[in-house]
Amino acid sequence: MKLSDIGELSLLKTIRKRFAVKSKDVIAGIGDDTAVIKPPRKNLLATTDMMVEGIHFDLRLTTPYQLGFKLVSINVSDIYAMAGKPRYLLLDIAMDKNTDQSFVKRFFDGIHDAMKLYGVSLIGGDISSSRKDMVIAAALIGDVKKHIKRSGAKPGDRIYVTGNLGDSACGLNVLKKIKKTVPIENTPSLTLPPRGGEMGGGDNSQLLIIKSQLSKLGLSWNTVMPLLRRHLMPEARNPKGFAKYATSMIDLSDGLFIDLTRLCDESKTGAKIFMGRIPVSGRMRTASSLIGLDAMKLACSGGEDYELLFTAPPYPPLRGGAGGVKITCIGEITKKNRIVVDAAGRESQLKATGYRHFEIQR
Repeated sequence: MKLSDIGELSLLKTIRKRFAVKSKDVIAGIGDDTAVIKPPRKNLLATTDMMVEGIHFDLRLTTPYQLGFKLVSINVSDIYAMAGKPRYLLLDIAMDKNTDQSFVKRFFDGIHDAMKLYGVSLIGGDISSSRKDMVIAAALIGDVKKHIKRSGAKPGDRIYVTGNLGDSACGLNVLKKIKKTVPIENTPSLTLPPRGGEMGGGDNSQLLIIKSQLSKLGLSWNTVMPLLRRHLMPEARNPKGFAKYATSMIDLSDGLFIDLTRLCDESKTGAKIFMGRIPVSGRMRTASSLIGLDAMKLACSGGEDYELLFTAPPYPPLRGGAGGVKITCIGEITKKNRIVVDAAGRESQLKATGYRHFEIQR
């Protein structure tokens, strides 16, 4: 059954039933002209992200579940980058009238599971038909006692990143080699349990084909699966274990170097980055080498890592994991110049490479 068969009102009823809000802070949710929420005695945070078919996602490589999950995660990442707690979601959808209802259901499944993971409630939004490409957007409201901006870094502060960099970009490039969707919804992550009964015989057959394709590239499923997950279903990094030390913070959506440049611009500082300290996973090094890509280029400019980049005073030094999140010191904030130091100690200018809208991507 297609969206044209069920109509707008039926779809709205499905959304309202599926995402019924039980929070005492929501006075009026879906069903009125606007939602009514009772804000806590904290600063409110608001963010929005849009995903456009052909620009941000390719439905030949992404399942509807993965798309819904990612839409929520990238918005949560923005709230976490301000040291906040995500609360309320507004969802906007523009789809072709011939979109199958099963696609919409799986899309909502992904949104639902991500909302459950982060403790978020859906309180409203808008739906529309589109002539061709799908456009989806979410606005997320959060709150925070003490927010962290990009502009707080000071000379002498250390520069930290969470997790490993480049996994997502490498996963995307592997997807482009496979040229089909990959059913990873039922594979467990560190925080998200597998969905039961998601893979039928068709999906199992597809997985066997994918493993065969990977084998021809010299890649194993165990090596590639975490890279694919980081791109298709990224989980936002909660900074609660280190936020009290942070002087500035930004999430890494477009690439380490370009997002660091944005932080330095806002803080009016320079930076020194040591390439040898940038955390890169062994699986990413292996996979990138086998498909002919530079691992460090992916780590510095690949984009869509959705890790956190933050600065903190040199004392007390932060080491290892904080609150269950791996953190690594990769450099320090300087007064003016922005430089990169390679393994041999040679210095070069830090260039703001990464993804930019409206520019030719080289």
